[in-house]
Amino acid sequence: MTKPSPFKSFKTSPEIIRLAVMLYIRFPLSLRNVEDLLHERGVEVSHETIRYWWYRFGPMFASEIRKRRIEGMTSSRWRWHLDEIFVKINGEMRYLWRAVDHEGEVLESYVTKTRDKKAALKFLRKAMRKHGRPKTIVTDKLRSYGAALKDLGAEDLQVTGRWANNRAENSHLPFRRRERAMLRFRRMRSLQKFASVHASVSNHFNQERSLSSRHLFKLNRAAALSEWRGLCAA
Repeated sequence: MTKPSPFKSFKTSPEIIRLAVMLYIRFPLSLRNVEDLLHERGVEVSHETIRYWWYRFGPMFASEIRKRRIEGMTSSRWRWHLDEIFVKINGEMRYLWRAVDHEGEVLESYVTKTRDKKAALKFLRKAMRKHGRPKTIVTDKLRSYGAALKDLGAEDLQVTGRWANNRAENSHLPFRRRERAMLRFRRMRSLQKFASVHASVSNHFNQERSLSSRHLFKLNRAAALSEWRGLCAA
């Protein structure tokens, strides 16, 4: 039985919706920036419409990307890099935990109010439930990681060291650029939702430009864009 199209009740074409969502999530643009870019292309929509589109279709696109990438993906079990970043929500500090594999793929994003052993344990269990147990886990010297890994019987997997976790540190940069463009977040739920969607979209379009020839990069970029245009197609 054919699944009904998620775009069925929308007057705007799926191509424009996909383009608007991609521009907003992938690049450090505000809703009004995306509205102006679409206007230059002859598409008249308000920024509130774009907000609704990303909120409605962003998680849907991200879910489909994850399903396609996780199937047969074994390299993510080799080495993980874990790190947490500070995010202010209405003046209060929250923590965004992120797991990145050795190739820079963001495996998991998780928001908590604290960064103690309990929070680290929840984050690790969630990541391992989805991706299995890696061979090596690189962290900074936050004690919460060691305590959580000990509870999981994986303390022997932990590696710490100066500059050892640069892969995770560098992976934060695209999210930080988006955070500034969005003028921060106002709810933990919104932060969790956007972080998860942004991670999937970044993974999809991340071509590791410095590691491939120009010809191969162009082929991979075209393939990623073609796959994006087919997301959630009826």
